[in-house]
Amino acid sequence: MTVTPPYVLERTSGEYRRLRTQSKLWEPATARLLDQVGVPVGARCLDVGCGPGEVMRLLAERVGPDGVVTGVDVDGAIGREAVEVLRATVAARVEFVEGDVHELDLPAFDVVYVRLVVMHLADPVAFLRRLWGWVGPGGVLVVQDYDTAGMAVWPRLACWDEFGRVMDGVFEQTGGDSRCGLHLPRHFLDAGIGTPDGTDVSGVLAPLADTTGFIRGSYTSALPAAIRLGITTQVAGDAFLAELAAAAEDRTIHVRLPALVGVHKRKS
Repeated sequence: MTVTPPYVLERTSGEYRRLRTQSKLWEPATARLLDQVGVPVGARCLDVGCGPGEVMRLLAERVGPDGVVTGVDVDGAIGREAVEVLRATVAARVEFVEGDVHELDLPAFDVVYVRLVVMHLADPVAFLRRLWGWVGPGGVLVVQDYDTAGMAVWPRLACWDEFGRVMDGVFEQTGGDSRCGLHLPRHFLDAGIGTPDGTDVSGVLAPLADTTGFIRGSYTSALPAAIRLGITTQVAGDAFLAELAAAAEDRTIHVRLPALVGVHKRKS
């Protein structure tokens, strides 16, 4: 039996805030991709690794009152909170299922969506094959994930190497893939899904001051694992956070965030 490995980043209130910040940051890119693919009114949708439910909301807005949006996450607390909020704000029926996708028995869906989950997995092919099995005839699988290779800051900061070392190092040493977005088309082929029908690449270039929360949140969530794995030290971590805070006062410094790569495939 294949079981999804533990989530590398910390499951704390700070991590939940980071997830919400991240969701807002990428909402335009995800909304655009969903509209390109097409989410029918009245459709049954599945959001795998739904987290705080921000993509569930985008799906619910598109399927309307006759549609159903189901979120799946191994973290029951954040998933149940997301559904409680959504039920008060969207017309679609929303549901939540707690558990590992490899252990769940779910029906077929018109849209199966997953964002920023595959990069954490040691066996992305098995995971995607499982999701493809939940796509009904005529339905579509939509995946978005990071390729961190182009992430950069200018003018360059002395502390920036620390950020890359920690983030990439944690994923490498725990079996994840920080360049997952680039590899998604091949993962689709290896999973028996076939060549994607289309791809999409989105990026963000913004003042460091406007993205500091995202960067700081990502780093602090990965830091305990990085220290445990010997990638960095608490002293280096504190120095990075201090320099980041100081640099955020200068709005001339800009950062290019990871590329968010999307791929999709419709089942005939």
